[in-house]
Amino acid sequence: MNRRDFFQTTAAASAFASLAAGGAAPLASGDADWFDRPMRWAQLNLVEDDPAKMDRKYWLEYFKKIHADGACLSAGGVVAFYPTKIKFHHRSKWLAGNETFFEEMLDGCRKQGMVVLARTDPHATYLDVYEAHPDWISVGPDGKRRPHPDYPGMWLACTLGPYNLDFMTDVTQEIVELYNVGGVFSNRWTGNGMCYCEHCRNDFAAAYNEELPRDRDPRNPVYRHYLTWEQNRRFEIWEKWDKVIRKARPEARYIANSGGGATSGLDMKKVGELAPTLFADRQCRDRVMVPWANGKNGKEYRSTLGNKAIGGIFNVGIVSPYRWLNSTKSPAETRIWVQDGIANGLRPWFNMVSGQLRDRRGQKVIEDLYVWHYRNEKYLRNTAPVARVGIVYSQQTAEFYAGAAGLQRLIEYPQLGVYQALIDARIPFEMVHDHNLDPQNLSRFKTLILPNIAALSKAQCQQLREFVKYGGGLVATYETSLCDENGTPQQDFGLVDLFGASYVSHTNPKSNVALQNTYLYPEKSSDLYPVLLRGLEDADSVIGGTWQLTVKTGSGLPKQPLSRIPAVANLPMEKTFWTVDKTDIPEVCMNHVGNGRVVYFPWDIDRVYWEVMAGDHGTILRNAIQWVTNEPSPLRIVGKGMFDATVWQQKDSMTVHLVNLTNPMAMRPQMSELIASPPQDIEVEIPNGKKVSRVHALVKVGAIPHAMSGRTLKFNVPSVLDHEVIAIDFA
Repeated sequence: MNRRDFFQTTAAASAFASLAAGGAAPLASGDADWFDRPMRWAQLNLVEDDPAKMDRKYWLEYFKKIHADGACLSAGGVVAFYPTKIKFHHRSKWLAGNETFFEEMLDGCRKQGMVVLARTDPHATYLDVYEAHPDWISVGPDGKRRPHPDYPGMWLACTLGPYNLDFMTDVTQEIVELYNVGGVFSNRWTGNGMCYCEHCRNDFAAAYNEELPRDRDPRNPVYRHYLTWEQNRRFEIWEKWDKVIRKARPEARYIANSGGGATSGLDMKKVGELAPTLFADRQCRDRVMVPWANGKNGKEYRSTLGNKAIGGIFNVGIVSPYRWLNSTKSPAETRIWVQDGIANGLRPWFNMVSGQLRDRRGQKVIEDLYVWHYRNEKYLRNTAPVARVGIVYSQQTAEFYAGAAGLQRLIEYPQLGVYQALIDARIPFEMVHDHNLDPQNLSRFKTLILPNIAALSKAQCQQLREFVKYGGGLVATYETSLCDENGTPQQDFGLVDLFGASYVSHTNPKSNVALQNTYLYPEKSSDLYPVLLRGLEDADSVIGGTWQLTVKTGSGLPKQPLSRIPAVANLPMEKTFWTVDKTDIPEVCMNHVGNGRVVYFPWDIDRVYWEVMAGDHGTILRNAIQWVTNEPSPLRIVGKGMFDATVWQQKDSMTVHLVNLTNPMAMRPQMSELIASPPQDIEVEIPNGKKVSRVHALVKVGAIPHAMSGRTLKFNVPSVLDHEVIAIDFA
């Protein structure tokens, strides 16, 4: 049986479905209701005095001007923007004389054909609630109720008890019974940290006969129980709100402001099953962050939502880390952030805090982006990404193995390093949730990358084993598969047979201290040297890892192209001489398994690449990925610069997105200008049965000269300022 037969065999698929519970299959069709209609969202995150002071006519005309077809309007929770009749649901102080404010905005949007969501925020409440229902208030580990840290006189609500289960359920029901909205979108509904109120203590004790944990140690079984209990309660609230919404309006739904990647607080697989659509709320860059972080959101959400519509929330201001909520940043920064989201399948959603404009400069960049998006909508209604490589991310590894203290070193940096390496190599790729490793979800991939995915169950290891056996490629790093699904260390790798190597020991003398001044020896006598060290033929040594494992290779593994040079003293300088030129300890394990290929690095090459950006590591990662993939990439680009490059299919076309990240401010905000790229030579593989009828650019509008060679389309893009989209129409 070959790989195609394996993935197309129903019996095999059924067998694998039994290994892990099935979910919403990536690329499955979304609901055929309103959820897929809006392409451009507008959110007015209202402030309390907006009912009296906001220019309603201006916003309705602006929505029409920019072709927004979805709107999110604040309705209730912290402040009610309509004449609520629910006790303790505080009406805006400016609602008197403006009781129809929310209704007028809703009706105005609907007359323009817009889908409207009502926004709620249940995270905080007032003194009267504190006095009448002190049990509704969040309590800290010290036993004290928590005042709001930013607004005196308000209190943080416990969002796991009656405040959400009862009070906010009534608020949600009242909104959907009074107003014809498409659903309710809740912000900050997942709370204010671990709560020790009487309801949380009693409910957790009833579930596990234990007291709430006082730490967040992933090795503590009580904390693990808490994570499970909290997840169950969050989803109980989600489903309760969704039920009351659908009872009142069958076509409406509850839309949670939740989701993300490995560090997300809610199980993304379950989120993908529940949500008819979702919105990625990463509104701008801060500190050290690359513009592709917005596109990464799209890939992460899509890994469990499949082809359901995903919005990308952005802000024209600098709202992080110091929350200048009414500010305006440079148009260049906003453009590149939004465009990278669009290139990765996100539908733009701008968030404006207050309907009273304090700085109008941000309106123009939104208009420019949205008008262009509207004109090219047919090429932005994607049906599937074209990518043969997937990066696996693992929430169970983040929660049960790394914990809060280890998230950056063990989870985020390894993933970001691999992500950047693929960006550098211009290889199209997607993200893959580790609970979606069944054949149905993996059939479109040729290669999976596991950046320190330490916590894997036996069933997950078997799924990966079968993926490789039938022709898949695998690249893994550091402690991948060295723990079970609960983060418990095992005696050997769960994927020992794929790696062709067994675990011996951790190299770092102290587990919390990085090695320094380590190196790798390129073994030119290895038959695999030309493959892995391509482009580094003149290197006599390469930077080594900072966290390393010592492994022992099996007898069937060929001589490996990288071996360890142990850590050398780094001070005093006079003592930094090498005592060993090389060892027989392998620092890479390249293996053939069945019809597939595997590369395992027993050290943190991905993490170090993100932290240090050593070009050698990027080259080695690229070579490893290309070797295990063992087929041409569906997109190949030659030219200088850094691009986030993606390929998409639509009903009657394909598109190639090029987001130009070549900028001195690529690694941190704020970009103050856009810098045009040099020419790029591009090759795209055209699907069988498709005939190209036209190739044209959607930003610098015009025909693109092109040529076909077999199934390969070749063309040149003279320059990209910020974002170019090449549309390939089929006859």
